[in-house]
Amino acid sequence: MPSMLDAVVVGAGPNGLTAAVELARRGFSVALFEAKDTVGGGARTEELTLPGFRHDPCSAAHPLAVNSPAFRALPLERYGLEWLHPELPMAHPFPDGTAAVLSRSVGETAASFGPRDAGAYRRLVEPFLPKWDTLARDFMSLPLTALPRDPVTLARFGLLGLPPSTWLTRRFRDERARTLFAGLVAHVMAPLGGFATGAVGLVFALAAHARGWPVARGGSQAISDALAAYLKDLGGSVHTDYEVKRLDDLPPARAYVFDTSPTALARIAGFGGHYANYRYGPGVFKIDYALDGPVPWTAPQARTAGTVQIGADSTEIAAALRAASREGRAPDAPFLITVQPGVADPTRAPAGKHVFWAYGHVPHGWTGDLTDAIERQLDRYAPGFRDRVLARATAGPPELAARNANYVGGDIATGAVSGLQLLLRPKLSLFPYATPHPAVFICSSATPPGPGVHGMSGHNAAKAVWRRLRQP
Repeated sequence: MPSMLDAVVVGAGPNGLTAAVELARRGFSVALFEAKDTVGGGARTEELTLPGFRHDPCSAAHPLAVNSPAFRALPLERYGLEWLHPELPMAHPFPDGTAAVLSRSVGETAASFGPRDAGAYRRLVEPFLPKWDTLARDFMSLPLTALPRDPVTLARFGLLGLPPSTWLTRRFRDERARTLFAGLVAHVMAPLGGFATGAVGLVFALAAHARGWPVARGGSQAISDALAAYLKDLGGSVHTDYEVKRLDDLPPARAYVFDTSPTALARIAGFGGHYANYRYGPGVFKIDYALDGPVPWTAPQARTAGTVQIGADSTEIAAALRAASREGRAPDAPFLITVQPGVADPTRAPAGKHVFWAYGHVPHGWTGDLTDAIERQLDRYAPGFRDRVLARATAGPPELAARNANYVGGDIATGAVSGLQLLLRPKLSLFPYATPHPAVFICSSATPPGPGVHGMSGHNAAKAVWRRLRQP
């Protein structure tokens, strides 16, 4: 290691890894430090239940990763990353045994909503699809890391997306479309009536139509391992089992980049109350299952979907989000996001077996047990589900925070995704990756464009860093 590095990155989640890669690609000397014994952050794979069952402790399906401008510009397939696509990206079953679907095909998706809403859905998404790659880059590079390449399309998207999702779904006449769209918004744990929640639902829908919601062969760890391997080939170094408690724990460098929560950064860098007004959102209660066969969904479409949303209607979904984020209680009927990687990747479990995960939203820092409520919901749509369970590993907010320090209070978004904080995070600033110290930067999901495995927060922060490093 040279006596003075150009950049030190703290935290080897997808954003920290991406920031390190982007800097190393431009010829800067980079070292990355991670407190855990492996890289990954929210993109890891472990045997949580039984030998041979490979689970993703957090992210599992990756609509944002496969569509990420940052990842698409990197040769990650050379380092073992392979995307596997289920027959359907996502299904949303209903209590009557039918389902709406989010398909690669706009027509198939629209048809699943019924004749009264098929045309409305087509008119909503089809104008953006031919320009999706440019729109994704513009949307995920905001606020000022790059000038929009297509400001007209971005403005049209903003007119639809910046109002609450409940305004956007007024164009649907039946509950099927409203329910599926409400579930898309709930992926970021935002109340349905919040600012810019329409954009959240649109991004997930357009991502599915553009490139699907795939899983990584072998598990989400493959994303992190590919980034780390590429970083090493570029001359960067990776140090695991290295907990950073203060800046003096790190080697001398011209810049320090933190893939951490704002709370941790303030503590390590001595920023006092600089981020005191930053809000953390609700937590999640997650269960990883080893199953003795596929999930016995009543709706046939759910059996071939990589991701399955569980919520009877938009009213039930809204009530679950409201209970966790505003009322301080666990919902009686939690909205569930579930992923079944085995429909696309049989390597995750022994022959004939499956891994499966489900999570529901709970209040920040909640210490209860949501297992029974989650499994009651699953039994509504997959009768006999509990009979398939070989083993389960549960994790509420305290366990999630212990596994990943960025998940403060079990908040897997590293900060509330509501109000202005959905877009302007971690502070109201034109320079969100900068901090009170001119040589210290933040690149975690607490910065734009926010949560998800896409590396764009790291990519955007790296731009700010290399501009500084190029100054005399």
